[in-house]
Amino acid sequence: MLYLNQIFRELVLLLETPSPAPILYYRGEVDLQENLGQKPLVGIVGTRQPSDYGIRWTRQISTALAKNGFTVVSGMAEGIDTESHFAAMKAGGRTIAVLGTGVDVIYPHKNRDLYKQILSSGLVLSEYPGKTPPDRTHFPRRNRIIAGLSRAILVMEAPLKSGALITATYANEFGRDVYALPGRIDDHPSQGCLKLLSQGASLILKDLDELLTMLGAVPQLDIIDAAPTPEQLTLPTLSPELQQVMDAIACDALSFDFVVQQTGMAAGSVSSALLQLELMGLVSQLPGMRYQKNGQM
Repeated sequence: MLYLNQIFRELVLLLETPSPAPILYYRGEVDLQENLGQKPLVGIVGTRQPSDYGIRWTRQISTALAKNGFTVVSGMAEGIDTESHFAAMKAGGRTIAVLGTGVDVIYPHKNRDLYKQILSSGLVLSEYPGKTPPDRTHFPRRNRIIAGLSRAILVMEAPLKSGALITATYANEFGRDVYALPGRIDDHPSQGCLKLLSQGASLILKDLDELLTMLGAVPQLDIIDAAPTPEQLTLPTLSPELQQVMDAIACDALSFDFVVQQTGMAAGSVSSALLQLELMGLVSQLPGMRYQKNGQM
């Protein structure tokens, strides 16, 4: 189980979104290079019934991303999701599957071999507790996590009524770049991609070097040194929410629950604020989920 203000920093982009899950469950291997956003995550989504064209380009793009240091994020569904996960791992890269079930429930069951491979070299995530069965309401909701984790979303093939378009909508809301693979106007699996392109999504072209350059141009997160200098500790102008949390821990080290009590804020908001303050070098987490201002230790 992962608390977003604790050890698992791979989710730092997710905290920028309006509705991050305060708790995530996981199985697999945590990659320290991903921890503070140092390794870019790119989401690949699409139809469960892709054409040969969609499969071919999903494999090519996932392979190129993996070989260039990107982590591929998808939902372990049939079709495009499955192809992206397999291709990334075959290329020696890493992949993350975000599930609409508990992390110990394999769905669809035919992906049990894929699931086992991901556990050995990647990560499986879910906001749902263990043993949670598949439910049709879970999958659209989990798409916000795919979009939130990723710095960009690539829609490979999608009809007009596709969950991939839900992911693209979340990506737009979260300020992520959206790319779509073009197709023929009379191909059913391409209708959703053509719609996205008409709405301003970036075009995926044959020149993958250009795509990789564009994805690499997404700004990297600024990483604060773990031992900031006194100059770095000069208090910047904080948002009212961050300032409220800072004021609550102005004295001794306080427990997470006490900070929530002092601020009167929701636990998820406090969790997000504490992580942001940690990344800014202003607050440190102590054993027992206690927090203290830097400079007081």
